Amino acid sequence: MCLLLLAHEVHPAYPLVLLANRDEFYARPTAPLAYWSHEPAVLAGRDLKAGGSWLGITWGGRLAAVTNYREPRASGSGSRSRGQLVSDFLTSRADPGTFLERLGSTAAAYRGFNLIVGDIGTPASPTLCYFSNRGSGVVKLTAGIHGLSNHLLDTPWPKVSRGMAGLAGLLQAEDEPQPEQLMELLRDTTRPPDDELPDTGVGLDWERVLSPLFIASEAYGTRSSSVILVSAAGEVIFGERTYAAGGPDASRYQARWQRFSLEQGRD
Repeated sequence: MCLLLLAHEVHPAYPLVLLANRDEFYARPTAPLAYWSHEPAVLAGRDLKAGGSWLGITWGGRLAAVTNYREPRASGSGSRSRGQLVSDFLTSRADPGTFLERLGSTAAAYRGFNLIVGDIGTPASPTLCYFSNRGSGVVKLTAGIHGLSNHLLDTPWPKVSRGMAGLAGLLQAEDEPQPEQLMELLRDTTRPPDDELPDTGVGLDWERVLSPLFIASEAYGTRSSSVILVSAAGEVIFGERTYAAGGPDASRYQARWQRFSLEQGRD
């Protein structure tokens, strides 16, 4: 996944609002959002090549999301799939901080990543933590709007800043956030001017391609958009829209929405 937008304890009725775009090669086999047959409490998409995921949640209120850290000039590579970090947290019992502290000892086995994990089992006061193996340790997220792409948390790349501003505007404009409006924000194909683009070592042409919230190119682009809303009462809405090659109008399906209560997952 390459774009994650979070409103953490911003909206009074929805302590957590999460928007995400997963960018990947169109040829990589993927299963859409569903409950996993071997882990029925897990609701997530699935990478059918390596077996992990990019974003998921459980009935008990565990949440995890991962993005890659863009570093084409990095020498060597880790051997483990970064998507496994998501499934490992969703199926573990460790609290977010402990899980990430333990991960620090094996983080070098992965290529660059950003990982957000959380416990939203007490929805009025969710706990979210962030860790990157290219950063400086575990960070507990403060209340506010946060953005993450393929650099460290809240790095002001144009797509991150634009997405954060768009999310803030939608939450301020509505007493009740509208899931479809949030999903539409993720279809933004606006490209910023060249002088605002980061230099991550992929060349100017690719920086342009990768710069919008929604990416489209011949072989690589946004494969899915996701929205998660968690209310103060513990009601969860999780929606996903998947895309084929061709841009934001090449929706393979209408958004599929799953709804459940965190009460169902409590012991």
